[in-house]
Amino acid sequence: MMSKEASPEGPEIKVVIYGVGEIGCRVARLLLKKRGIRIVGAIDRSPQKVGRDIAEVLGVENPLGVTVSRDAAKVLSETKPDIVVHTTTSFLRDAYPQVLTAVEHGANVVSTTEELSYPYIADPELAESLDRAAKLHGVTVLGTGINPGFLMDTLAITLTAVCQEIDKIKVKRVMNAATRRVPFQKKIGAGLTVDEFTEKIRTGVITGHVGLEQSIAMIAAALGWNLDKVEVELVEPVVATKHVESEVIKVEPGRVAGLRQRAHGVMDGKKVITLDFQAYIGAEEEYDSVTIEGVPEVHERISPCVHGDLGTVAVVVNMIPKVIEAPPGLKTMKDLPVPSATPRDMRTYLSC
Repeated sequence: MMSKEASPEGPEIKVVIYGVGEIGCRVARLLLKKRGIRIVGAIDRSPQKVGRDIAEVLGVENPLGVTVSRDAAKVLSETKPDIVVHTTTSFLRDAYPQVLTAVEHGANVVSTTEELSYPYIADPELAESLDRAAKLHGVTVLGTGINPGFLMDTLAITLTAVCQEIDKIKVKRVMNAATRRVPFQKKIGAGLTVDEFTEKIRTGVITGHVGLEQSIAMIAAALGWNLDKVEVELVEPVVATKHVESEVIKVEPGRVAGLRQRAHGVMDGKKVITLDFQAYIGAEEEYDSVTIEGVPEVHERISPCVHGDLGTVAVVVNMIPKVIEAPPGLKTMKDLPVPSATPRDMRTYLSC
């Protein structure tokens, strides 16, 4: 590996942005601040974005000479990227053909698809198919982000390193949704009546947080725990007791401010892993915590909680060199080196 002080040489890392939505744009803007990496292509289906220079979509002054296209195969064939940053969906089945296309064109992939963070619990057949394809084409696929991907799984796994024995793991994330983008606030049902919230959750119009099952499965796999099952509780509305608001959504008392979701990993009839996710407008205290009951006990707390969008973008960008360096195949965060921030030149952590 190069030292941090080294001056990396060699070609720039070529990246294609697949999904020029809010997160994809944030990733692209951060990449523009880095050295040793260049955006060579952009893929999206939006008629408002296709045909425009990505700089215009990003709000960047100088054109980049990269036109947003809906033809993924054409973009990948022409640009031959080292890696694709994929940010289009939460669900593995929807992401599968998109990721597979990138893999078949010889590109590594880092994706924010929540179910891809530990896809074997969502759809083992699709996961195995992606793994075979990635190995066949000599590339690596990783699903990651702030959650799932780090706060409620990778961080907890890392903290178990100091334990001689582990009985239970409890992870909790509480966030004030007023600080998040509007689509997220709508995703958690902010502003709805309780009846509207219940119906939209039932019909899948709003999904709430996706990824608790994946996080539990990843933690268990890292520890070698053979779970009996993963229990996911029904999504609960968090009902406002006073007027709260974000810049866009006002929530009166008695209406839904957000949600709470809990899931458990059960082994030998006991809940050995518990994840508690709460996101609602007006949360008075924000934090991320990991409690490990064992020898010794561990009580970690980050207050206020890590900002979701900023953290997701950082994790995705910082994992790029690690994904490029990783052995071929479908990987999860537990399979790769300890995550870390990267220096300004993205080539610094690549092998000479």
